[in-house]
Amino acid sequence: MDISYASSSSWDITALSPSTSTSSMPTSATRPPKIIPLQHPNASSSSSSASSLPASFSRWIMKKKRMSCFEWIDTLLPCCRWIRTYNWREYFQIDLMAGVTIGVMLVPQAMSYAKLAGLQPIYGLYCGFVPVFVYAIFGSSRQLATGPVALVSLLVSNVLGGIVDSSDELYTELAILLAFMVGVLECIMGLLRLGWLIRFISHSVISGFTSASAIVIALSQVKYFLGYDVVRSSKIVPLIRSIISGVDGFSWPPFVMGSSILAIILVMKHLGKRRKEFRFLRAAGPLTAVVLGTTFVKIFRPSSISLVGEIPQGLPRFSIPKEFGYAKSLIPTAFLITGVAILESVGIAKALAAKNGYELDSSQELFGLGLANILGSFFSAYPATGSFSRSAVNNDSGAKTGLSGIVTGIIMGCALLFLTPLFEYIPQCSLAAIVISAVMSLVDYHEAIFLWRVDKKDFLLWTITSTTTLFLGIEIGVLVGVGASLAFVIHESANPHIAVTYIDSSAVQALKDLYHEYKSRDIQIAISNPHCEVLLTLAKAGLVELIGKEWYFVRVHDAVQVCLQHVQSLDHAPKDPNPLAEDKSNFLRRLLKQREEDSGVADMESGNKNLSINKKEHSESEPLLSRKS
Repeated sequence: MDISYASSSSWDITALSPSTSTSSMPTSATRPPKIIPLQHPNASSSSSSASSLPASFSRWIMKKKRMSCFEWIDTLLPCCRWIRTYNWREYFQIDLMAGVTIGVMLVPQAMSYAKLAGLQPIYGLYCGFVPVFVYAIFGSSRQLATGPVALVSLLVSNVLGGIVDSSDELYTELAILLAFMVGVLECIMGLLRLGWLIRFISHSVISGFTSASAIVIALSQVKYFLGYDVVRSSKIVPLIRSIISGVDGFSWPPFVMGSSILAIILVMKHLGKRRKEFRFLRAAGPLTAVVLGTTFVKIFRPSSISLVGEIPQGLPRFSIPKEFGYAKSLIPTAFLITGVAILESVGIAKALAAKNGYELDSSQELFGLGLANILGSFFSAYPATGSFSRSAVNNDSGAKTGLSGIVTGIIMGCALLFLTPLFEYIPQCSLAAIVISAVMSLVDYHEAIFLWRVDKKDFLLWTITSTTTLFLGIEIGVLVGVGASLAFVIHESANPHIAVTYIDSSAVQALKDLYHEYKSRDIQIAISNPHCEVLLTLAKAGLVELIGKEWYFVRVHDAVQVCLQHVQSLDHAPKDPNPLAEDKSNFLRRLLKQREEDSGVADMESGNKNLSINKKEHSESEPLLSRKS
């Protein structure tokens, strides 16, 4: 037996003003009561079995049961959300140009990252083909650019290099198997809605890990500049030792060529960031490196510069991943790559979603990435995830929907079908320059300086994570960084800070994000009664100037009064011809009037007769900080 009750949260707004009858209220201003069906304790067996499950999972099951057919389609195929409302006249040209831009950028990057992973360049192109299409359909972000990335490529090289030589065919099979395993883990985490696990990892740990990994990646590519082999390692000491010991084999032609191409890419990237009219240069840098290097080799044919070599032509064939006997040894790396996907892809996707005004489900995002890796492994792709640099370029190019990803996939398909004979003459140093230019921006020393000024504890976390990653390896660096972060959380929980409104660097970043999100909705944040140390931290982080000195108050009462006066000042603005807006304005006035009457009655009952007079005399509360800069 189902019984329906009206939720207490769905209060009738007409009750706020006793002076206004229900019949006089406009129908547009009323809100229908929210009906919540309640199950009788003696319901069906299926309901009782669901109630025995954990509360969060039971709520998720009940939510799915109440979903309509269209809601199920939107959940299974997130692309339907933007397809139904797609504006072809406004969006198509923008998405087309963004997709072409990312495709031109991805072709040389994919080959570069495949070499970093110890694979043939063709597998980088495969990784940027099928997974891109799958994510465009099942992914929930409309600006995230997926495919091979430098950090995941380094992880693949690090673990597989310890199992088998990169020239062996087994190496390639294990890389494809790793993509399948990563996809399965991401799908499981998405279905179990475990995207919230990212909250346990501090932002300083993520920054320290990526900064150290970027240094290792750059050093691993130096061998293509120097002209001699360097040991494959994820630790900085063996890399530097190998570079120094092999200096007798130095060759100046690849060094001059690689350094020149790297300088050109960095200049183009800098101009693309600083000047809007040169924005296209940022994405054209990798393509320019390939064109310049190939042209030089074609004209002068230098024997001391190593080339990519022959690349198979055509689309990848369907095949099931093999060598499952090695799956047990790949489990830790699969978990690590999945963690990187959570940290990098989901973090980037949520930031882009907030910037473009739509909501994103972290668990749905993990499920989309998982399907992209599973189906990609059936077409010879190694693990793919979201790229920071390409996603930033995609967003700057104005991409509106996932159609830009489909266009990128088409560009990759055309490259596989028609352009692979041209890739044979690409210099290895050109691909190395592309990788180094991409990871240089990941060395986030600005974050270290910021943490030193704002929060020494988080700076210590950044230092511990980056140092252990550099000297002990990527896997140990991640474990130590996450362990240290959890240790700090446990210590603070056991020894809580008693004084109110304490804030660390992660909370500062969250407050900045909250401010920008509210600002996009024309909502103003006000801060009341901050502790002196908190206020000092906010000032160092630039939040005092960002929010505005006039919105910091000594008491909550002062903040509320100023906010109410700000709302009242809206009455003096030009009237909106829209009758709905006028109804809302009338409702706000009635609400404020009722609040003042209720406050007056409460003051009289408490015996504080002079309080209402003081409120009128001091109607304009002074902020905590001076309005003058």
